[in-house]
Amino acid sequence: MTDAERQQVEAGLRSSEAFGLRRCQILLASARGERAITIARQVGCDDQTVREAIHAFNSVGLEALRPGSHRPHTIRTAFDTGRAQQLRALLHQSPRTFPKPSSLWTLELAAQVSFEQGLTPERVSGETIRATLKRLGVGWKRAKRWITSPDPAYARKKVVATV
Repeated sequence: MTDAERQQVEAGLRSSEAFGLRRCQILLASARGERAITIARQVGCDDQTVREAIHAFNSVGLEALRPGSHRPHTIRTAFDTGRAQQLRALLHQSPRTFPKPSSLWTLELAAQVSFEQGLTPERVSGETIRATLKRLGVGWKRAKRWITSPDPAYARKKVVATV
């Protein structure tokens, strides 16, 4: 640790931000030659956290005193391109084709049927279905009452259904 870095780290001890304060405590203790397990006990964290803080400082310098993003580095898609197309084709069929009591798809119902049909190895969430459809350029909107049917008797049937 250089003298300029040491001054910055010591100044960080007066920080009101817990993440930066803890990192500064860890780095100063490490500079004094203390072991990771001892530092962890003093600071109240795991020894692996201490090692990661020291490694981050050695890699990026003073940037290690600021919290990074919590977003994952890689995002695994539940549906590859082929299976996403199969999902799209599945949604062009009626849910009743897959012995379901409803004639309208919901995101949760699509997730359940996609699992039952083997499109995913495990049950996914409705949000995963929505994100997959968005990736395909398909917008998902809930069915509304203003949707009409080409059936000539639709208006009469709709009045009977809502009464």
